[in-house]
Amino acid sequence: MGWQITNFMLFLAVTGYGFYLFYKAIYHRYLYLKLGVPADFKQRGKGRWAEFLSQVFGQKKLMKDPKSGLMHILIFYGFIILQFGALDLIVKGITAGKHLPIPGYEVFSLMQEVTVVLILIAMGYATYRRYGEKLTRLKRGWKPSIVVFFIFFLMLSVVLSLSFERLWLDLKFSGYAPISSIIAVAFTGISSSTAYGWFIGFWWMHLLILLSFLVYVPQSKHFHIMTAPLNIWFRRSEPVGRLTKLNLEDEEAENFGVGKIEDFSQKQMLDFYACVECGRCTDVCPASNTGKVLSPMHLITKLRDHMVEKGTAVTGKSTWVPSYLFATNGAHSLVTKEEEHTSWHENDKKGITNIVPTLDWHKTTWVKGDKKPEQLELIGDVMTEAEIWSCTTCRNCEDQCPVSNEHVDKIIDLRRHLVLMQGSVPHEGQRAMQNIERQGNPWGLNRNDRATWTGDIGGIKVPTVKENPDFEYLFFVGSMGSYDLRSRSISRAFARLLNESGISFAILGNEEKNSGDTPRRMGNEMLFQQLCADNIEIFQGYGVRKIVTACPHTFNTLKNEYPQFGLEEVEVYHHTQLLDQLIQAGKLHPRHEVKERITYHDSCYLGRYNNVYDEPRNILKAIPGVEVAEMKRSRENGMCCGAGGGMMWMEETAGKRVNVARTEQALEVNPTVISSACPYCLTMMEDGTKMKEVEEMVKAKDIAEILEQSVFGDHPIR
Repeated sequence: MGWQITNFMLFLAVTGYGFYLFYKAIYHRYLYLKLGVPADFKQRGKGRWAEFLSQVFGQKKLMKDPKSGLMHILIFYGFIILQFGALDLIVKGITAGKHLPIPGYEVFSLMQEVTVVLILIAMGYATYRRYGEKLTRLKRGWKPSIVVFFIFFLMLSVVLSLSFERLWLDLKFSGYAPISSIIAVAFTGISSSTAYGWFIGFWWMHLLILLSFLVYVPQSKHFHIMTAPLNIWFRRSEPVGRLTKLNLEDEEAENFGVGKIEDFSQKQMLDFYACVECGRCTDVCPASNTGKVLSPMHLITKLRDHMVEKGTAVTGKSTWVPSYLFATNGAHSLVTKEEEHTSWHENDKKGITNIVPTLDWHKTTWVKGDKKPEQLELIGDVMTEAEIWSCTTCRNCEDQCPVSNEHVDKIIDLRRHLVLMQGSVPHEGQRAMQNIERQGNPWGLNRNDRATWTGDIGGIKVPTVKENPDFEYLFFVGSMGSYDLRSRSISRAFARLLNESGISFAILGNEEKNSGDTPRRMGNEMLFQQLCADNIEIFQGYGVRKIVTACPHTFNTLKNEYPQFGLEEVEVYHHTQLLDQLIQAGKLHPRHEVKERITYHDSCYLGRYNNVYDEPRNILKAIPGVEVAEMKRSRENGMCCGAGGGMMWMEETAGKRVNVARTEQALEVNPTVISSACPYCLTMMEDGTKMKEVEEMVKAKDIAEILEQSVFGDHPIR
């Protein structure tokens, strides 16, 4: 009895200390998060249940990789089940063998032992993926592997405690406890008191590991166990294609964009804590895939390290607990200002894509130095400008992220600071924005030539809104469709098809201005808001109610972002959506055979941003003679062409060209035509076929051009 009281008092003291350290670790990190700009968590938390349940308890995002997803599901639900077993085991240790009053306790015991085995199998497979398969995206070393040891010894302590409990209490062999019964048989003959001593020893082992893991979790990437459900609950509710609106008229604002870690919102900071470091984002990123310095995973982890270290300095609350076990001098920062690395060469035989050079760069540059965290510049010491300008804003990273982290908005916020506060932007990008500001297009061509493309379409008249004031659809042509010689073919094809269908449409002609997508994605919110206001005024002046455009970037901007600034009750369509409707309604008849093997490249701004995947494919399937061949990376996982986020107007100087990598992926399915539904993508894919010297055998065409060929025959007007 005296020993039981002593054991109980020790249990209370150790458990109390463990929970105190756990609280301290959580509280300190909460204080760091509070340094950020307040977020409206109450508003963000409305109407969340369906998606929350599917992602947290259905593990929907993790199942994008079925083997990894199944492994994680076993661990996730296994630990939920074992929490009841841990509580039961604790009760046994402090009550001399009594257990929880659980109905069907024998079944509960069997469930515990089966769960232990399944978790060990799952952890074995997790270890194999990291060290056997050596998946490139997964980190290796003692830090990523410490959880394996935690879980292994935790499971070991469970089964050994249960085994010696059987010997101590003289329990017979039971099919409801097969593992502990077998182990108990191996120790048959030891005395009850000896068995009790071993039970208590493994009971304490289990408790100490459990408490150590509890304290370790919030101080490691495993903090996602607690923060990921919160992050998923508070994920964005507005369309993914809508960036946050800056109040440029706020006279009290001292800063626009993000120039220091505290400029991020508290929700963005929550992302830092939620990161699992699984590398799924980096594995699909077109920049990482082609040897650029940007890695979405490292974007998050570097910002997290900097936030924690600066938070420690600002709040005076230790990063690590118990603090006496850890050294906290110095802070992480980049050890090089080198903007690019040259470890990727196009003649290296490393496959179409390769993230190793990017991972190696981060491994060697992000180290702990002697600088104080408050001395570090966010842009320069933590993030390089090369990383910030490498993003194509494709959002494949966010689509893959199992904890709903939002990478792109952070990059745009960093760009906003560079452009609006520092005036720093790559030369080509600066020239494009100046041209948009002066002439309304990125090339700086005469704004009065915007409607020149309508001059020769086989006698077909393309009316302006003044010539056809009763139009149903405004065809917003966009800068690419108006000025780019290759993209003009798309505009002409679409105009012919609209005319053939009998749809009443009109264009703005020379009154049309750039949609503002390029300036906004490059961080020039001021120019975007001016263009947006001008276009909305024009739309309202002509009573526009329906808009159709052939450019997904323009489509996304008009559909998702203009409503922030007053464009209401206007339906916005992409040309593939309208063409699909016209075919289904019998207003367009693709009657001529097009004997081509066609692979379709998904535009990021059409697919991942606006979930338009089926309409372009429906059009191709409706065309006689077409054989559709899907690429390995298609639909939600389609790889970016490399033109988004303003990259269309800037030179790629590091690594492999993104459009070349995407073209190589298309060529794997042996197409005769690479189709797209975006003028940016068409340009990039056509350039890709030229660089691969296959342009004579493989053509790049827009969906509208292919449909035009089927509707009118083999004589498209150009």
